Amino acid sequence: MNQGMASLARSPSAMSITRIPQGHSKSLQLLKASKVPYVLPFHRIHIRRSPVCCTKFPQWEPSPVTYALTEKAGDKFLDKSSELFETLRSESSDSRDEASITKAEDRTDTTNQPVAQLQFLKWPLWLLGPSVLLGTGMVPTLWLPISTIFIGPNVVSLLSLIGLDCIFNLGCTLFLLMADYCAKSKNLGQASKSKPPVSYQFWNLVATLTGLAIPLMMLFGSQKGYLQPQLPFIPYAVLLGPYILLLLVQMLTEMLTWHWESPIWLVTPVVYEAYRVLQLMRGLKLGVELSAPAWMMHTIRGQVCWWVLILGVQLMRVAWFAGFTARAQRQLSSASADA
Repeated sequence: MNQGMASLARSPSAMSITRIPQGHSKSLQLLKASKVPYVLPFHRIHIRRSPVCCTKFPQWEPSPVTYALTEKAGDKFLDKSSELFETLRSESSDSRDEASITKAEDRTDTTNQPVAQLQFLKWPLWLLGPSVLLGTGMVPTLWLPISTIFIGPNVVSLLSLIGLDCIFNLGCTLFLLMADYCAKSKNLGQASKSKPPVSYQFWNLVATLTGLAIPLMMLFGSQKGYLQPQLPFIPYAVLLGPYILLLLVQMLTEMLTWHWESPIWLVTPVVYEAYRVLQLMRGLKLGVELSAPAWMMHTIRGQVCWWVLILGVQLMRVAWFAGFTARAQRQLSSASADA
């Protein structure tokens, strides 16, 4: 009893202090509550933990995160993927791909419906376009009496002939627009442009300029007195004025089709040149009514022969283009078969 009191009477510096591990905070609190002056030694229990480090981590984590495995997990932890969140990303990407595929299918279905409806509108144009061309070009020239449009060598007759050619030009423009619409691809999304060769453009320009230069040279020779008998300007304009004006309109139309790369560049000169032959034949009838000089009649006949020759060359071009298109399609099919 006296020894116990003596031990309690000792100073705090004389008491033995035992270090307690930091990991056993609960044991320390228990000792403080019981006010025991000495501490029983505790043995450390080491638990071996295998860390799992994530090499690739999301953008919101600034450093790798270590995840501790449990004993029950074993080797099944993240067995589907070597990266964290890879499975979630793959599933989300798959769902997005499926959604995009369904949207694309719906879009193609909705676009194919109006395309199929527009194909029915092209069928009447195959008959309507040539009918418009026939009604505006051939019918007035072949069935309209010459006395209704030709009164004499004056300005009124000149304007009547120009108006008759303007009616044809209007019908020709409508016909070319319908032909351009029918020449487009069934799939409106595909481009249907066609650029003519440079040699074709050069040949057409040479033919047109030649047909324009010869009448102008005859007019210049007549006004200067080189050609006798001299032909006044008004009778000359009645005979060849509409021809020159429509020739300039043809040049402008062809240049526009070349610039727009329209597939009707092969049809445009054929339509105008076919009407030009009838136009010159009408000029021969008017020359008889006007008692035109022989050199003028020979000039008109020479122009008829020239444009019949050019029209034949244009038809040969159409046959060449058909064969060229067939060869191109055959080469494309063979290349796709080899691929």
